[in-house]
Amino acid sequence: MATLWPSIEPLLDGVSKPARYIGGEQGATVPVHVPGKVGWLLVYPDTYEIGLPNQGLQILCELLNERHDALAERSYAPWVDMEEAMRSAGVPLFSVENHLPAREFDILAFNLSAELVYTNVLNLIDLAGLAVRADERSADDPLILAGGHCAFNPEPLADFIDAFVLGDGEEAVGEINEVVRDWLAEGPGRSRPALLEGLAALEGVYVPSLYEVAYDGARIASVRPRSPAAPELVVKRTIGDLAEWPYPKRQLVPLTEVVHDRLNVEVFRGCTRGCRFCQAGMITRPVRERPAAQVRSMIRSGLERTGYDEVALTSLSTADFSSIEETVGAVVGGECGDRQVSVSLPSLRVDAFTVATATQIAHARRTGLTFAPEGGTWRMRSVINKLITEEDLYGAVDAAFSNGWRRVKLYFLIGLPTERDEDVLGIAELARRCVEVGRRHHRSPTVVASVGGFVPKPHTPFQWFAQDTAPELRRKINLLKDACRGVRGVSLRWHDPAASVAEGLASRGDRRMGAVIERVWRAGGTFQEWSECFELGRWEEALAAEGLSLEELAHRERAEDEILPWEHLSAGLHKDFLWNDWQDALAQVSVEDCRWTPCYDCGACTDAGLEHVVASTTPPAGGSQGTGQDLSVGDRVPVHLVTTSGAR
Repeated sequence: MATLWPSIEPLLDGVSKPARYIGGEQGATVPVHVPGKVGWLLVYPDTYEIGLPNQGLQILCELLNERHDALAERSYAPWVDMEEAMRSAGVPLFSVENHLPAREFDILAFNLSAELVYTNVLNLIDLAGLAVRADERSADDPLILAGGHCAFNPEPLADFIDAFVLGDGEEAVGEINEVVRDWLAEGPGRSRPALLEGLAALEGVYVPSLYEVAYDGARIASVRPRSPAAPELVVKRTIGDLAEWPYPKRQLVPLTEVVHDRLNVEVFRGCTRGCRFCQAGMITRPVRERPAAQVRSMIRSGLERTGYDEVALTSLSTADFSSIEETVGAVVGGECGDRQVSVSLPSLRVDAFTVATATQIAHARRTGLTFAPEGGTWRMRSVINKLITEEDLYGAVDAAFSNGWRRVKLYFLIGLPTERDEDVLGIAELARRCVEVGRRHHRSPTVVASVGGFVPKPHTPFQWFAQDTAPELRRKINLLKDACRGVRGVSLRWHDPAASVAEGLASRGDRRMGAVIERVWRAGGTFQEWSECFELGRWEEALAAEGLSLEELAHRERAEDEILPWEHLSAGLHKDFLWNDWQDALAQVSVEDCRWTPCYDCGACTDAGLEHVVASTTPPAGGSQGTGQDLSVGDRVPVHLVTTSGAR
C-alpha cells in the first residue's frame, strides 16, 4: 500500500492545527500491512482533539493490534479547511499512523458518542471515496461498522451503516474479525450478503438491511427480520469482569493540545443510581468495578510511561467507586509515582463526595470540580430520580471550598418532565446559596451554573416524553438570566436550545430520519455539534422536504403501546420496567440504588447471565442506604451488581 503522505504534507501549511493529521503520538502502534490480516480503520467522526482521548477507540485499537490476524489504525474528521484542501487535491480520508487511504482497509468502524456527528459520518464515508448508502456498495468495498452509545438507536443511520455493535466491544471485535477474515479468504466472487448474515449471527451485532420496517401512516407498524440469520431481538454485549480487560495499556500521548489531556483510568462501568434521564446509566448496566489493586497498577504504569502529572478516574459516578478514598490517597501520597500527581474525578455525585475525598484531592494541584444536581428543586430531582438533597449539595460544596477550591461548577437540565417555572428558578437559588457557602471560606467564590436542554433518549424511562421546543427552552433560559442578573459570584452558561432539538430528532428518530440527515449533509451541514457550524434551519428544511415535522418526531409524547424505532434492540432492560419507572416519575415516586435494595428486575443482570456478588452490607460513604433485606458478604442474588473489589 502506498502512503498518501507526499500528497498530505503540502496541504498542512495552509490549514489550522496541522498536528491533527500527522500522527506519531507516544504509545501509538504503526502496524505493518501483510496478507492474512484484516485491516481496521477506527474512525472518530469529530476533530482530532475531541476524538484522540476517546478510551473506547484506543482500547479497540490495542486489542486488534495484539491479534495475529488483524491490524488497526485511526482516523478523525478533518476540519473544514483541511477537508476543502483534501477534496481540491484529490486526497481521500486517510489513517494517521501510515497515512493510507481509508478504502484500502477492510473495515471502517465509527465510534458514535453523540447524535449530532451523524452528518460527519456520511461526510467521512464520502471522503473515503465510497458510496454513502450501504446498498450501493459492492463486495470490494470496505465494511462499514459503528458502535458506541448512539448505536442503541441506530435506525437514523440504517441506510448508511452495514452493521452496528451494541454494548461492550472488547469481545465483539474479535468475533467480527474472524467472520470477516474467513469471508475475505473466499477470494473473488464472495457474497456481501453472506458476510452480513454471518455478522448478524454474532451476539450484539445488528445488521439493519436484514430487517424490514413497515409503517401505518406516521407510526411504525412492525419491524421484522427478512432473513433467518437475523434474530428478532438483538441483545447487547456485556463484559462481565473488567479485571480481564486492563486496557488501554498504552494510552496515547498527543503531540498537540487535546481535550482531557491526562492519564485516564476507568474504575468501573455501569451505573444503578437510576437517574431516569441518563441513557448511559441505563444501557451500561450492570455495575462492574475494576479491582482496586488493578486500578492502582494501571495508574502507576500509565504515569511512568506517559509522564503525565494528572490522572482522571473515569466512570459514570466515580465517587461511588468502593475504593475511591484509598485510590486517591495512593495517587496523591506517592504510591503511584515519585512526582506530585493531581487527581481529577470527572463524574461526581454530590451525595458521595465527602470531606475525606476533598481533603485527599487537595493534597495535590486542584483540578476543576463539577457537581451535577440536574434539577433545581427536590420535587424535580424526585421526578428524575436524582436523589440529592440540598444538604447533600451544600455539604459537598462546603467540602470543596473548605479545601481550597474557589470555583465549582454545577450542571443542570431544563425541559424535564413535569417541570414548572419554580423548578427552573430553583437553579438560580441553589447557585446563590452555594456562593454563600463559599463565602465562609473565601472572599470571592464563584459558582458556574451550566444549563442544558433535556433530550429524551432511547432505553430510558423518559423515552416516551415530549421534548420541549426551542422557544420554550429559550423562555426558561431567560427566566434564569433574569434571576441570576446582579447576583455576585454566580455565572450562568447555557447550551443552544436549537441544537438540543436537533439532537432530539436524531436521538429518537426512525429510518425516515436517514433521508433528513443526508439532506442536511448535502446542504453543507457537517460539524453540527460545533456552534459555529450548526443551523437548525437546515434540519427544518430537510424535514419539510421529506414530509416530516419537528412536532411528530420530537415534541410528541409516545403512547405505551406504540412501537418505538429501537424496540427490536435490547439494552438488557425490560420495557415494562422502563414504563413503570416513567409512571413513577410522573407521580414523583423515587427509587433507591438497587445495589443496596432488593432487585427491581430491570433485566440487566438476568438478561446478561450475570449474578450479583454482595461485597458490602453498606453503601459507600455518603451513598443512599436501602431499606431492603439484609445480605451477607458473598450472598448471591439476581440483582444488579456483578463484582466489587474483585470479589468473584
